[in-house]
Parts: sequence; C-alpha cells; structure tokens
Amino acid sequence: MVESALENVRLLESLKFNNFKISAKASSVLDTINVYELVSNKVDYPLHLGVTEAGPRFRGGIKSSVGIGILLSKGIGDTIRVSLTGKSIDEVKAAYIILNSLGLRRVGVDIISCPTCGRTTDDLKQIVDEIEKLTAGIKKNLKLAVMGCIVNGPGEAKDADLGIAFGKEKAAVFLKGRVIKRVDKNIASKELKKELERLVPHE
Repeated sequence: MVESALENVRLLESLKFNNFKISAKASSVLDTINVYELVSNKVDYPLHLGVTEAGPRFRGGIKSSVGIGILLSKGIGDTIRVSLTGKSIDEVKAAYIILNSLGLRRVGVDIISCPTCGRTTDDLKQIVDEIEKLTAGIKKNLKLAVMGCIVNGPGEAKDADLGIAFGKEKAAVFLKGRVIKRVDKNIASKELKKELERLVPHE
C-alpha cells in the first residue's frame, strides 16, 4: 500500500500537480498506523487519516479512536474521517471526541463520569444519558462531571467546570471542585441544568 501511494504521488508530480492530500486507510488498525508512519517519512503532503470499514458505532468508534489517535499523538495527519456503519452524525461526533481528547480542537461538552461502585445507589447511566442529550447542542468548551458517590466525586472531578455527585439521599452540585449546593436527588438533574444555563446562557 505504501508503494502504491508513493507511485500515485510520483504520477501527480510528473503532471506538475501538487495540490492534493494522501489517504492510505486500511481496515486493520495496525496496518493503518504502519502505512501512515511510513508514508509520512517519505513525503510532505497532507495526510487524510482514518480506519476504513471500521464497523458499527461501538466497535468502529474504538478502532478509529485507537488508529487515528495514535497517529495524531505522533504529529501525523492533517484531516480525519471516522468511518462507521450507521449515521453520519455519529462519525462527526466521534471525530470531535478524538480531537477533544488529544487537545487538538476543543469544542462542546466533555462529560466525565465514574464507572460506579458499591457506593452508587442511582442509575448513573440513565442520568448520564439525559445529560448527554441536554448538552448535545452546546459548542462552548466545558468539562461536566457526573459522579456516583459524594465521597470521592467532587475531589476526583475537581477539574470539571460543573458537576454533580450523588449520595444516599442528597446530591452535591459543585463548581470547579467546590460544592455550591446540596439538593434532593429527585431534582438534582434540574439543578445541574440551572447551573449549566448560567455557564452557557445563550446556547
């Protein structure tokens, strides 16, 4: 694949055409990484990254994140495409998350949430799903934390702009690691929404 890409580069150069980018995607993550590393050492043209035919949303998202993420972390790549079997909007969302995770393009809300443990007494997944829908259209770069226990929640998520941690009867709403209010759990999501609207009043 490397030689094929370079052969096409030589053909374009022979025609005095140099306004192009190179795509050398494979369905194998390791092959994708190896090919792009080799090509990047041979030419200076922009590289379009991706793991082609990556699969359905969950599996394909993971494969794309690993392949694209490793290359971008090495400074390889100029544009990306996440290829998933499904809706195009999921491809765009996955691409933004990859870029956000590497600090290359910060836009939208980054939701961090704990994996739950024995102290968790609430359906944290449902709460996170609700908050993800609530924040879907926000473009401002924010970090939002949803933690399952009040013991470690605020401390573990101290870097979050806004967060919530659930206890047995109450939930703590915190701002930059500092608890600003304790509320009944049944209104916790509403209180978080209020604070979010203060941070992002026009979105």
